[in-house]
Amino acid sequence: MSGRTSLFARGVALVGEAALVWRRRTQGALPPPAVGGAPHIPPGRPQGAVPTLKMPTARGWAAGQTPVAAPGLAVNAFAAGLKHPRWIHVLPNGDVTVAEALLEPGAPRTVFDWARIETMRRAAAIGTSPNRITLLRDADGDGVAETRDTLLQGLRQPFGMALVDRTFYVGNTDGVLAFPYTPGTTRIEAPSRPLAKFKSGGHWTRSLLAAPDGSRLYVGVGSLTNIGDLGFEVEEGRACIVELDLASGGQRTFAHGLRNPVGMAWHPDTGELWTVVNERDGLGDETPPDYLTSVREGGFYGWPYCYWGRTVDDRVQPQDTARVAQAITPDYALGGHTASLGLCWMPRGTLPGFDQDGMVIGQHGSWNRSVLSGYRVVFVPFANGRPSGEAPRDILTGFLAPDETESYGRPVGVAIGPDGKSLLVADDVGDVIWRIGRG
Repeated sequence: MSGRTSLFARGVALVGEAALVWRRRTQGALPPPAVGGAPHIPPGRPQGAVPTLKMPTARGWAAGQTPVAAPGLAVNAFAAGLKHPRWIHVLPNGDVTVAEALLEPGAPRTVFDWARIETMRRAAAIGTSPNRITLLRDADGDGVAETRDTLLQGLRQPFGMALVDRTFYVGNTDGVLAFPYTPGTTRIEAPSRPLAKFKSGGHWTRSLLAAPDGSRLYVGVGSLTNIGDLGFEVEEGRACIVELDLASGGQRTFAHGLRNPVGMAWHPDTGELWTVVNERDGLGDETPPDYLTSVREGGFYGWPYCYWGRTVDDRVQPQDTARVAQAITPDYALGGHTASLGLCWMPRGTLPGFDQDGMVIGQHGSWNRSVLSGYRVVFVPFANGRPSGEAPRDILTGFLAPDETESYGRPVGVAIGPDGKSLLVADDVGDVIWRIGRG
């Protein structure tokens, strides 16, 4: 970005900050967090062409500094010095693969795009993508990876990973690739086999989850835009979870109307697929909330026409009343704009003090709020196959500076550690994989 362009973008960002101050003064008291199975969601207040834009400046971690673990837990760096680690996959032999990738800026279409790109650059959320998958190995089991190797490189914004039999699958932004895999290998040299193609741009992550029997692969594909801003035609094949049949190579839409479904996990008792979804922007601090939900085959979850069940978004025109009537209400609200990305099932007793089964969620953190939200790892307990409790419990916090103007890190992917008694968290601003275990 040239100096003149950068100054222009910063000027636009200052205009956005002024609009943010004005909104704070006119909107009154901040609403309570929209969380739980029956959240209070304030009426949407469209923010227009300059929506609220607030992100902390990326600072990184000082030597010896760590996030804050919940009481009874301890946190250490499993691996540091990575380059924007986003997603984690633990292999059967205990090796940990990490996708290192970064959003690459596209051409700005509006004045607000200029401001958003400049703000995201300052927050270390945009730049040149490393485009690789690194393999970490903790051979002595002390909770710190002694070796790291480049398992794959030259990819295109890799994110999701899955291993089925002797095939390692990678979710690139533009498709799914299959690589032959030998147990214990530290580098894959063989060429890939394309399995599916997807449109790139917009929400770029392509998370992967294998079916328990290994017959199918599920892919989270986010929308191109916020609310179908460029028309519905360009959103075909997006805002959905895609099912790939690994034997036939066929694919179909498993569920749709999910603006940006990222993390996915199976409930081991019910066999249901669950996901966390990032909802739309530009309606207010808590409107609508991101959510955790079970995913019904063939289900429609509202995007872009409505949210949290059948609350119509009047900004979307033309509306579709038939689709709105079909919209499924999600199971559990996670608060507005928390950017809940990571998801994994955590059995009871995995971590001390967490004596219920439930889901762990990595909340990457907000940008479209007057007060920051997310920037933490939380736990949602389950009972009788469904989320329980009025609000999630904190597992890992302390990613923000006390005045919230800077971030030391931002959590993304989460996974149960190789020992089954710890939790791994990818921190893409801190360039660290954190390990949480017994204190």
